[in-house]
Amino acid sequence: MKKTFLFLLISSFSFAQTFTKQDTLKGTNTDFRNFWDVKKYELTVEPNFQEQTIVGENTIYFEIIKDIENPTFQIDLQQPMDFKLINDNPELYKVDREGDFIFISSKKKYKKGEKHNFKFSFFGKPTIAIRPPWDGGWVFAEDNNGNPWMSVAQEGNGASLWLPIKDIWSDEPDQGIIMKIITPEELVGVGNGKLISTTQSNGKKTWTWEVKNPINTYSIVPTIGDFVNFKDHYLGEKGNLDLDYWVLKENLSKAEKQFQQVKPMMKAFEYWFGPYPFYEDSYKIVETPYLGMEHQSNVAYGNHYENGYLGRDLSGTGVGLHWDFIIIHESGHEWFANNITAKDQADMWIHESFTSYSETLFTENFMDKNSANSYVQGTRRAILNDIPIIGKYGVRNEGSGDMYYKGANMIHTIRQVIDNDEKFRQILRGLNKDFYHQTVTTQQIENYISQHSGTDFSSVFNQYLRTTKIPVLEYYFKGNKLFCRWNNVVDNFFLPIKIANKTIIPGIDKWKKIRLKKNQTFELDKNYFINYKEIKEN
Repeated sequence: MKKTFLFLLISSFSFAQTFTKQDTLKGTNTDFRNFWDVKKYELTVEPNFQEQTIVGENTIYFEIIKDIENPTFQIDLQQPMDFKLINDNPELYKVDREGDFIFISSKKKYKKGEKHNFKFSFFGKPTIAIRPPWDGGWVFAEDNNGNPWMSVAQEGNGASLWLPIKDIWSDEPDQGIIMKIITPEELVGVGNGKLISTTQSNGKKTWTWEVKNPINTYSIVPTIGDFVNFKDHYLGEKGNLDLDYWVLKENLSKAEKQFQQVKPMMKAFEYWFGPYPFYEDSYKIVETPYLGMEHQSNVAYGNHYENGYLGRDLSGTGVGLHWDFIIIHESGHEWFANNITAKDQADMWIHESFTSYSETLFTENFMDKNSANSYVQGTRRAILNDIPIIGKYGVRNEGSGDMYYKGANMIHTIRQVIDNDEKFRQILRGLNKDFYHQTVTTQQIENYISQHSGTDFSSVFNQYLRTTKIPVLEYYFKGNKLFCRWNNVVDNFFLPIKIANKTIIPGIDKWKKIRLKKNQTFELDKNYFINYKEIKEN
């Protein structure tokens, strides 16, 4: 795989980065954030295609979670967007701006449990995405008929690139959002959740969408275009799930055919991960002027109605051409990213490793296990081993793009050690049940897998997530005996491995001896993401 193509596959990241005060304010649950909890956002947004500007309002409903006196609230809004605090009270609040942050200093005491709100208007020219979705910003494009086609890509940058919001992954609005999208009367505005009303006035339409569940903030995305809508339903583990599709008029017939993959996808993922996490908000795909993104109940789709990744198979095996990468991958994020969300961007592997492995699990259900194994092994060609997968905490820093397929192959390796697919499946389902609609840390996920598998995988996580080293199993033969040991591993590395139909635990300094039967062959099991090296007899 060419590096240029790989770069398009994964988010860009910094190899050596100096962090600033602004980075800390973005990524840390500071004293300006840790005393209040967001309950709901009610927002209105109206983009202007000709001027490439945005205006709107956002009301932030929140609850005080500890007694505090004269606090300062931090609201995030990235320049060059501007704002006004509508419910400002000069006798109560002092409002300042520092870079991408609004600070509201209060002159009163707050008691735990009190409920309040801030209402903002926002306006201006937002950052324009140069290369969405890898580059964050608004997209003002045209469809093939010259109609405006607008949306925003913001996973890395955050929704604060256009919306005044508490922009930290660890605080999702518990009661969801109301989003009103104002469009010209000939266009359609699509948001997250379910459409609850459409009104028309003065040549404009207002499309009102409601999300009832908690939602990660980078998922809050409006899309505007010359759309048509068609619907379906899926009878799943929690009953009837609405399937809602919004596509450009010119692509309706293509979409009706391509989106037939949604039902087998949903069947596979509910089998492996448990019920779709947002039955109340529906499952939705909306066509976007960029490749795709996992917006909660609002999957962005731009894969040109082709199987594979823009017609390519990322594994190089041909397996990935049997299904649409964007439908499968971005929908997998509904469980890992949207249901279970990392508290800190440094732990983004929780989103991407499990979701990348969801491609393999779907393939196993849709095709067969041999094809699935071939696929996940093939994705190793995308692994760079450049920097650790886990990034720097507290500064909105993600680690290596290896969080995708190195992480997926780590999970596949853990599955081999568990050696019980039903047990492995129940762990995946248990994660989505026990951390349902929660934000989590790496340690919580690591501990859960170790505890419920009965194997301490802490050194395995350290090896694959926190170093760039791939374990090497060194081996040699002496008569009918096989000797093996680990090299290039972290301290106390513990990874049971099946060799010659026996499960063994190779040492690090000491050789493990295995007696082979007469004429028994030693086959390298490629399902373990390790390197094998035959050496001369010691």
